[in-house]
Amino acid sequence: MLRFLITLALVLLLAPIPRSAKAETLADFLPDLDPAAFAEGADGFGAIRGDLPVAPVTAKGETVAWAFLTSDFVGTTGYSGKPIHVVAAISPEAVLTGVELVKHSEPIVLIGIPDSKVRALTESYAGIDLKAEAAAGGSAHDLDIISGATVTIMVIDDSIIRAGIKVARALGLGGLAPEAQGGPARALDPAVTETADWATLAGDGSIRRLALDVGQINAAFAATGDAKAIARPEPGAPEEVFIDMQAALVSVPAIGRSLLGEAEYANLTNWLGEGEHAVLILGRGRYSFKGSGYVRGGIFDRIQLIQGDSAVRFFDKQHRRLGVVAAEGAPSFTELDIFKIPADAGFDPAEPFRIQLLAQRAIGAVEKTFLTFDLDYRLPERFLLPAAAPATEASAAAEEAAAKTALWQRIWRDRTVEIAALGVMLFVLTAAFFFQVQATRDARAFLWFRMGFLTVTLVFIGWYANAQLSVVNLMALAGSLRDGFTWDAFLLDPLVFIQWFAVAAAMIFWGRGAYCGWLCPFGALQELTNRIARVLGVPQWTLPWGLHERLWPVKYVIFLVLFGVSLASIPTAEKLAEVEPFKTAIILKFVRDWPFVVFAAALLIAGLFVERFYCRYLCPLGAALAIPARIRMFDWLKRYKDCGHPCQTCAIECPVQAIHPTGEISPNECVNCLHCQVLYQSDAKCPVVIRQLKRRASVGKAPKMARSRQDRELAET
Repeated sequence: MLRFLITLALVLLLAPIPRSAKAETLADFLPDLDPAAFAEGADGFGAIRGDLPVAPVTAKGETVAWAFLTSDFVGTTGYSGKPIHVVAAISPEAVLTGVELVKHSEPIVLIGIPDSKVRALTESYAGIDLKAEAAAGGSAHDLDIISGATVTIMVIDDSIIRAGIKVARALGLGGLAPEAQGGPARALDPAVTETADWATLAGDGSIRRLALDVGQINAAFAATGDAKAIARPEPGAPEEVFIDMQAALVSVPAIGRSLLGEAEYANLTNWLGEGEHAVLILGRGRYSFKGSGYVRGGIFDRIQLIQGDSAVRFFDKQHRRLGVVAAEGAPSFTELDIFKIPADAGFDPAEPFRIQLLAQRAIGAVEKTFLTFDLDYRLPERFLLPAAAPATEASAAAEEAAAKTALWQRIWRDRTVEIAALGVMLFVLTAAFFFQVQATRDARAFLWFRMGFLTVTLVFIGWYANAQLSVVNLMALAGSLRDGFTWDAFLLDPLVFIQWFAVAAAMIFWGRGAYCGWLCPFGALQELTNRIARVLGVPQWTLPWGLHERLWPVKYVIFLVLFGVSLASIPTAEKLAEVEPFKTAIILKFVRDWPFVVFAAALLIAGLFVERFYCRYLCPLGAALAIPARIRMFDWLKRYKDCGHPCQTCAIECPVQAIHPTGEISPNECVNCLHCQVLYQSDAKCPVVIRQLKRRASVGKAPKMARSRQDRELAET
């Protein structure tokens, strides 16, 4: 029977599998989505762009946001080994305006955590500012976790934030600059040194300008809807200059010499250290870009320089006044100031940046409101060396692989304490197996050790860490092997990953029992409840050997059915895997719909009368681990030649009836509880030990020569 099952499993595993349909794209989901869910007042979606898989979210024909599918931009997979598809929309200010979970294959959500709960959490990402996320490396928000679905939620979080930042950068939303396109960074061309007049510099973009008149600033504050701000408009004619602010990167030699003159440019180069740059900001009009805050606090709080994810605020020690603009034809300004950009800001003069102006308006005695305006700056191409080659697919793949690695490494760092605790448990268990003779010498002490260990397994591995292994893990592994194996999905849950490696190692030494008998939380729950039942006097039923032999293959049939179904449809197999009560009893702690709770409770009640009833006859995971159990290299369990001929003590007391009446231990059914090793050394129950003790006692009374002969006989025995 066992050979047949193994052969069937191999046939199913190696059978040709039809390839799945093409991966889902944004176009697959947009027709079924409500535009209003992604931006306030939206009434439609525009056509998906050809250069980037994003679609405009429109309101009365105007684009108010951009919709995208996370899996189009990031390749992070969930616990199922498949992407979790989320459609999100992002505003021109790089703020998420709507998020919706549209498709997933996560087993814990499909058959455990309510789907509505995960969808609600996903939708709560609306309102996140991706500019702040980009600056903080994706950690500017608080991560909410749903108990029992930690991995799934972290994958959703990673997908939304990383994909959102990529879209914002690709579209230039919120001032986020596109990421470097691979190859070496752009560099200044040292050969460009000629000076130019004001008109030339303004014409080619060496000088950039932000101009606001009184009418524009009043209209901007009116658009905020703030009644207090509207009630206090800026006085004056609408065409009167509110601020005319212009900027130039004067640390570029040709620009600096043109605007500062040779002497002042020499002073600038002496002032700047290695890796430092300087920007000249000029202003006129009724509003000062410097204000008076720097006089009191030493910081210029009305302007800041922003490049990519970094922002630079200027202090008085980074500031110098300029007397006059040297370039011919320059207009007059009331404010002429040079600001140093420190080397540790990571500023790249070859990349775009912006000077952000903070415009304030008093709306009370001490209360103020603010608006920001951007002066965008990009160094003209004539000052730069030729562009590097665009990124290759290989570099993009390497970037994605690095992001996936960063995600699982983050999860492992967050669970350092749990990993260490599991490591201690595995070390203690390994020591107990290697020194099982010493461990089982005192029956009472070993019983307490086993009950204590199982309690830690149930409470820590099961209810606290939710690290219950499942046959679903094996089905996901098989699917990954067929579709292109990667470690990503398996590394996302460190405790499960470590346990599977421990199971693989234990297979070589002890077979399946190392996990099933000691590290399975549901197995521990069954044994502990059965032990309590015994104390309370609940009768224990021992099934006739013939019936027992016919029942234990049921779990193999269940496993093969699940495995076979998974080859055609993993989601269907995952639903059928509810034959495992693990999610109900361990992951969700019985907080679930009543049919699942009744099923799990029924199995536990059966286990009160027949110890480990589920493990013996129904567990597909136990069956999957038992199939390769015979590959173990060692037989650690000690036996006497009398075992089964005629002694039946171990066979009768084996908790799972893994010992044949003839004395052989079935490695496929044994859970390595080591109870037979306790009996092996028992001077109260083992006939062989009792007989040896009697012989030793009789030898002590025999003559010396006879005693020597008896000692040899005893040694041979």
